[in-house]
Amino acid sequence: MKAKELRELTDEQLLSKQAELELSLFDDRFTAKTGHLENPSALRKARKEIARIKTIITERAKAEKAS
Repeated sequence: MKAKELRELTDEQLLSKQAELELSLFDDRFTAKTGHLENPSALRKARKEIARIKTIITERAKAEKAS
């Protein structure tokens, strides 16, 4: 998802998506260690998506604190 699409989600949806991606990343890392990961770029994509979500959550928290 793009950051613009992520910004449209609620905080609960973002946290849910983050947990889902972290679980997926864990599974992909395990699969990569066994040598059966078909798409190695999935690890990088998941990490970047998690970072985007964390950034949006932090931005919202700072904006809420400032107002």
